[in-house]
Amino acid sequence: MRPHRRAWLACSGTLLLGLAAVHSPAGQPYEETIPTGHPALGLRDRIPANAVHELGLRLADGRITLRSAGDDTGYLRTLLDQLDVNADSQLLVFSRTSLQRQAISPRRPRAIYFNDEVAVAFVPGSDRIELAAVDPGFGVAFYELEVARGRQPRLMRSTGCLRCHHGPATLGVPGLYVGSVFPSPSGEPNFGLGTVVTDHRTPLAERWGGWYVTGTHGAQPHRGNAVARDPARPDRLDAAGARNLTDLGRKADTSHYLAPGSDIVALMVLEHQTQMTNHLTRLAWLARLAAAGEPTGAAAGTGAAPVRGRGATGAATRRALDLWIEETVAYLLFADEAPLAEPVTGVSTFTATFPRRGPHDARGRSLRDLDLRTRLFRYPLSYLIYGRAFDALPDGVQVRVYERLHEVLTGADRSPRFRHLDAADHRAILQIVAETKTDLPPFWLPPGDPSAGAPIAR
Repeated sequence: MRPHRRAWLACSGTLLLGLAAVHSPAGQPYEETIPTGHPALGLRDRIPANAVHELGLRLADGRITLRSAGDDTGYLRTLLDQLDVNADSQLLVFSRTSLQRQAISPRRPRAIYFNDEVAVAFVPGSDRIELAAVDPGFGVAFYELEVARGRQPRLMRSTGCLRCHHGPATLGVPGLYVGSVFPSPSGEPNFGLGTVVTDHRTPLAERWGGWYVTGTHGAQPHRGNAVARDPARPDRLDAAGARNLTDLGRKADTSHYLAPGSDIVALMVLEHQTQMTNHLTRLAWLARLAAAGEPTGAAAGTGAAPVRGRGATGAATRRALDLWIEETVAYLLFADEAPLAEPVTGVSTFTATFPRRGPHDARGRSLRDLDLRTRLFRYPLSYLIYGRAFDALPDGVQVRVYERLHEVLTGADRSPRFRHLDAADHRAILQIVAETKTDLPPFWLPPGDPSAGAPIAR
């Protein structure tokens, strides 16, 4: 396992804005940031293709309107309805780590709502709502809904977020991440102590500093629901009353929100989802650069003469692509996942509604089925294999990802990194994917399938 990588950013934030002194996830090989302006990526003049942009078009031409609830939630519920985002995905961040940091406090945290491709950030009574959407081929695109009184809200593209959301914490591409900080009693994060970028590989003991967390998790510690009360010890969080919290009544006034909690299961799912999306975006970008024989990182997009064919730069980019295929496959299969020592239970309906989004095979199984006893998912292959970011991978690279997944799941690859998967996992995942994923390569058939040997329709 690779050690934490450390990098420095200039601005602040937790999910929709970046943090200073970022510690990347354990085992994560961060190399260089890839500039969006590189001509081989073809992103400069592209038309956005994401759920928030599509909503903006419908708002602009009057096909839909947003209606205010007439209370502190304003346009939030109607906005979530239009984007197919459930209120039970609500997460609450009390660290002051946003463009709206002055409005955030432990008593009035910032709410995050999400589905597979959209995240919405809301502070009660604010004149703006922040949005982020997965845009296949680009990464994550950022928007603001301006909600000035007396007129229909306006949806605008925001590029300033990329100053923090396009760097080490997001694997060098435009993306989201979940960060864990050491907050003061006022919610101010200690930037000198930095932040840990968290996902399914991060031990629970390092997660969720600056977040409210509702749910039970036994004796397993985490950093949520706690603040550093002693200015002389900013790294020591007061965990009294912070563990296995099922009610935030003593921490925050939740009457201003759509739900009363900040569900632990939703938070664990979001952590996985943010870095999975970043892996897929970086893989797509590296594929385009490798196809053009272009460099990555600081040398890319500078106007220097490109190195083509089998030149040193092109070869280096192809090696980076090969590495990232392996890293993406490992992440898809939850390699290096931090095990749960005790079961985890949420307090909202998220645990029930998230798996319903499917798809399901003939036996009712889904890659979205949760385990929550020893690991996050029952069948450890990321549900984002169904997402638009995965489907947008260049054909040749996508086939190579499928090949590597198939090698692991058929037992042809018995590398120690995949020893967390047993024969039952292999069999179930192969079967679920064969029944539920379209456009599979013909070699993807589960062992013992009656159609073995027949090509899968593309």
